[in-house]
Amino acid sequence: MPAASSASSASSGSSSPLAGAWLRGIAVNPSAGPGVQLRLLRSAVRAAWEPLCEHGDLPQAVVEAVLAHPSPQVRGAFARNHRADPAHRGRLADDPDALVRARLAGGPRPRSDRVVPLPDDALMTLLTAEDGPGDDPLVTADEIRQELAFSGQIPPSFPHRMTGHHRSELRAYAAGYWQWLTPAERETLRADPDPAVREAARRRIRDEDPEAMRADLPDQDCLPRRTLLYSCAVSAAVAEACLTAGRDLTALAHNRYTPAFAVQRLARHPDPEVRALVAARADLGPGLLAALAEDPDERVRLRARTHPLPRTWAQRDALDRVIGRGAGQIGALARSFGEPDPGWYADCAASGDPQLRRAAASWPDLPADAAARLAADPDPDVRHLLACNHPAAPPELLLEAFLALPRQRAHLRTLPRLPRTGLRHLLGHADAEVRALAAGDPTLEELPLTLLDDPDAAVRRAAAANPRLPGDLLARLLEDPATAEDAAANAALTDARLHALLDRAGAGVRFRTA
Repeated sequence: MPAASSASSASSGSSSPLAGAWLRGIAVNPSAGPGVQLRLLRSAVRAAWEPLCEHGDLPQAVVEAVLAHPSPQVRGAFARNHRADPAHRGRLADDPDALVRARLAGGPRPRSDRVVPLPDDALMTLLTAEDGPGDDPLVTADEIRQELAFSGQIPPSFPHRMTGHHRSELRAYAAGYWQWLTPAERETLRADPDPAVREAARRRIRDEDPEAMRADLPDQDCLPRRTLLYSCAVSAAVAEACLTAGRDLTALAHNRYTPAFAVQRLARHPDPEVRALVAARADLGPGLLAALAEDPDERVRLRARTHPLPRTWAQRDALDRVIGRGAGQIGALARSFGEPDPGWYADCAASGDPQLRRAAASWPDLPADAAARLAADPDPDVRHLLACNHPAAPPELLLEAFLALPRQRAHLRTLPRLPRTGLRHLLGHADAEVRALAAGDPTLEELPLTLLDDPDAAVRRAAAANPRLPGDLLARLLEDPATAEDAAANAALTDARLHALLDRAGAGVRFRTA
């Protein structure tokens, strides 16, 4: 741990309204060294704790101090840091504070569908935790597991690895992913020596038993009913009852287990949403698919014509994520269980159908040569999906997507390949978010002085943080409460100047990092 030096702060505290602004700005200053960051972290002034720990790109010495910090506010903020190595965040899986564990389970901020999974040991700790006598009753272990399940931090490969784990509760957890397990893995769980694991496997086998589903199906409209009809085996009697009553038809049209006679009738249903779901199915014969390809509704025709036979259900699901929607709606997609074969994505990338190319562009493991072709695709949604999802998307494409997709900017700003320089041509852009990006460009030939008075606060903040501002102007901005926080985040400030600001803010003693 760093040792305290003999230098102390110029004051024991500051009542200046500028003090909190300086601390918050220094916390996100990209040039702040570990000595500055440790001083913020060990200060009794809490204004900088969350911005430093939740948004900062922290060196190892600071990470260790954060993980050992006595305040759950500090540890909980770091648990949501999207810049942090998941292996470091994962060390909080057994944190004594339930809210810290819940924040870890909930995933990084800003929330994105493209999340790096947590390490297996962290996942296992969260999934097997039990409530203790001193735990927060408002944040239970089950609630934390639910947060984790929807966070995107569990990789599709994880349940496969758990089928042979020595802990029976993890083998039972793996049984919950029955549909995606291999036949050998299923058989292993069926014959598991632990009765709880065998029961978990039996329940999932029951999902494939139409009569068992019929017995379990609630009559009232509710989530359990929709879930069963959406994904579990459907008996002829249940299908007929739904068709006669005209209820749950979209669930039946989607369900891969719906009987063939019901599929035939759903294909003629007056609701085009139902027919479009039928047109996407992987079990259609050529005749029914050809009829749907001539449907009077464009959505139905699109779904039928886009995906030739033969099809798989995994391919259907992958296309469901992109078809009929633009890149602005789709953005970054999480890896899902039961992904299609990589060769299918490669074929989609070479397809003449833009909907299939959009599916390929959303797959982050697409080979580099195919990704390079899609980066120059004539369809803008293909290009922009590649920008949001593929790690090799060229920087100029990320900037193009940033300009075109306002809803995806929070995600695109997290990508290191998004250009932060060469943006002079965007200083006068009509969109304030674009002006703000350009205002921070450290290579501007002309300083963005006019943007310091921009009508948009985010643009003014970005201009105040531009490292090319002259020293005298930066000093004035530091003394103005309206710009002090962003001026303190200016990368032109040296560690010496940052320490001087911390002295004035009463942030406590300095620390050596040697």
